[in-house]
Amino acid sequence: MKFSVSSYSFSAYRRKTKCSYLDICRLAKELGFEGIEFTELDPCTVDTAKRIKSYCDEIGLPIVAYSVGANFARLFPKRTVKQIKKQVDIAAALGVPVMRHDVCYVLAPNRSWQKTADKMAPYIREVTEYAKAKGVKTCTENHGFIFQAPERVKYLIDTVNNENYRWLCDVGNFLCVGAEPLASVKVAAPYAVHVHVKDFLRSDVFKPNYFRAADGNYLLGTIVGKGVVPVKDCLSCLKEAGYDGYVSVEFEGKEDNIPALKAGLTFLQCITE
Repeated sequence: MKFSVSSYSFSAYRRKTKCSYLDICRLAKELGFEGIEFTELDPCTVDTAKRIKSYCDEIGLPIVAYSVGANFARLFPKRTVKQIKKQVDIAAALGVPVMRHDVCYVLAPNRSWQKTADKMAPYIREVTEYAKAKGVKTCTENHGFIFQAPERVKYLIDTVNNENYRWLCDVGNFLCVGAEPLASVKVAAPYAVHVHVKDFLRSDVFKPNYFRAADGNYLLGTIVGKGVVPVKDCLSCLKEAGYDGYVSVEFEGKEDNIPALKAGLTFLQCITE
């Protein structure tokens, strides 16, 4: 497997240093990552994307994915379709093969998640058809509580029913809804077009900085390999299912940012030798 890193993983470092996107690309390369992905750019323009791609081409660092927010359950979903098509243009300018978009953040009163998925599916399908024409696969991550449990994401993808729309499998996020990572990855693996790996510490009682998961446990992000996520087993499961794409580190811990990323990468390299 090849290991990449999300620009999101540098959040603490960016706040501290005010560094640019290009600085992050250089640093990712120096740390030993084989690719980088970006969350929604600021400024979010094709020109910004082209500058980043040009620099990454220059230093030999592939841009492997692009992630954006989206809410297809809003009152006027056509507006979301229009907005996300513009983000597809950004993804194409970055040269990425995969773009992740969210689907919704809350459920409407008296509407189940199944009915919400049914309502959103035609709009998600329209976006992925637009992306397909530009050589970009779209996907949704198990993320955001509403569509985070494995059976919900699977239902959504099956309902959209388009080979260009798949799953960004985040092996750690399943814990946020009380689902066990390995069992969940087994559900996600046949659909996976991109993978995030993160890790969490877990406690059954509240501790400072921890957040409450849906099952009543408390979680805190940590260095990959230092928490409770069975990372090695999850990656083995994905590999056995035929996944051969990039695995991106998403770091959300309180540890010192850059050493934490290096330690996580070293761990991943060791368990996949």
